[in-house]
Amino acid sequence: MPNYTDTLVIGAGLTGLTTAHYLRKFENDFLVVDQKNYIGGAIQTETINGFTFEKGPSTGVMSNNTVAELFEDLKSYCRIERAADSVNKRYILKQAEWTPLPSRIIDGIFTPLFTWQDKLRILGEPFRKPGTNPNETLSEFVKRRLGNSFLDYAIDPFILGVYAGNPSYLIPRFALPKLYNLEQNYGSLIKGSIKLAREKSKKNPQHKKETSNRIFSAEGGLSQLTNSLYESAGKENFLLGVSQLRINPTDNGFIIQGIKSDGKDLEIYAKNVITTVGAHQLNELLPFIDKKLIHKIDNLVYAKVVQVTIGFKEWKGMPLDAFGGLIPFKEKHDSLGILFPSAFLKNRAPQDGALLSVFMGGVRRPEMIKKSDEELKGIVSKEICSLMNINTFKPDLFKIFRYQEAIPQYGSDCEARFEALDIIANQYPNLIIGGNLRDGIGMADRIQQGKELAQKVKLSTLSNKPFNENSKIEQTELKENTVEQLQKA
Repeated sequence: MPNYTDTLVIGAGLTGLTTAHYLRKFENDFLVVDQKNYIGGAIQTETINGFTFEKGPSTGVMSNNTVAELFEDLKSYCRIERAADSVNKRYILKQAEWTPLPSRIIDGIFTPLFTWQDKLRILGEPFRKPGTNPNETLSEFVKRRLGNSFLDYAIDPFILGVYAGNPSYLIPRFALPKLYNLEQNYGSLIKGSIKLAREKSKKNPQHKKETSNRIFSAEGGLSQLTNSLYESAGKENFLLGVSQLRINPTDNGFIIQGIKSDGKDLEIYAKNVITTVGAHQLNELLPFIDKKLIHKIDNLVYAKVVQVTIGFKEWKGMPLDAFGGLIPFKEKHDSLGILFPSAFLKNRAPQDGALLSVFMGGVRRPEMIKKSDEELKGIVSKEICSLMNINTFKPDLFKIFRYQEAIPQYGSDCEARFEALDIIANQYPNLIIGGNLRDGIGMADRIQQGKELAQKVKLSTLSNKPFNENSKIEQTELKENTVEQLQKA
């Protein structure tokens, strides 16, 4: 194992793997180190008795062009799977009945999910003034623009499905920046959506709708994607199963120490270090950083989530013709929602069978993660029988997965967190802190950030200067001088 590398990447989850892929593409010398003895982080696919299921994230959304670009790079290793059209349908539970979430304004007028008073408020939405409080919560934002019933039966279940979070904690400016910017830039959610769609159409007339914001996976499961990144980046550039990782600065970079899986000491010197781990790991990983700064970063709240995967070789319940069903917190159920992967992804269950994923816990029900397997099985049995219209609960597959730090919650403390990250970037220009503590929680966000992290190192290498992401003048000069070289790379 070499004792020096130009760039050391901490973490072999999706962000770290994507970073590694692009570092190799840019012909940078690098090494990826992870405390786990496997790659992929929470993304793990398993196949049992004809069921192919995800232990962690089930799908992503193609919210940026980098996703398609990455799969194009990996086409000799794996292929993207775009979800079937049924994925566009989502059920919301209200008073023990599933109701489709309206996808058009006209549908919203007749749905029983919202009150007539709030339906009429839609007409006035384009004329309401933008908010002036940058730290307004999502609950306040939605009630101000759309009303309480939209909060309870549209936004709240959506947030439970994406963040397993609480709209009264999340800040749109950080958690849903596209939504926040619609109001700030266009004055209205409705007017902004229409104008933004027109602007995109003008910029790219050949834009294909099916590749934009389309839910995706990989053929055979998301582990095909992470394994492909592992292959493309070069397995020889990974060191797994390293415990007690510590990083400290030296005169010319950083020294990385730890204990390898064989019990031997690890000591590597690196010019650049990129971290892609969770905020809660940074205190031990970076002991040289001022504790006050680190605390502003590692105090990030993470939702605790329980995922229960269930398979039926012969499905006799309600038709599975949607992405799944979301359960508003107001309905007072033990589950956050039920996903129907076999309804929109290929070969996830035997023919005539079904694959379901039940999610529990979240920031408002953290105690669910402490329940025993038997308790969870009893809860899931009750939920599935009552909500999915089956008489007896006899699944052919039943798996429980618990995640203590599943999904970061972007609240008002993000501002102080980002300021702390800026200070650290100024103090240690060759230390780049990434991961889901910033820049979004979705798979597309992680892929986009991974590419950007590699680009920062590439720009620094081409300029022979330490990278400082806060030096706007330096960035501008650097981009002007190296963009042509970077494009060639």
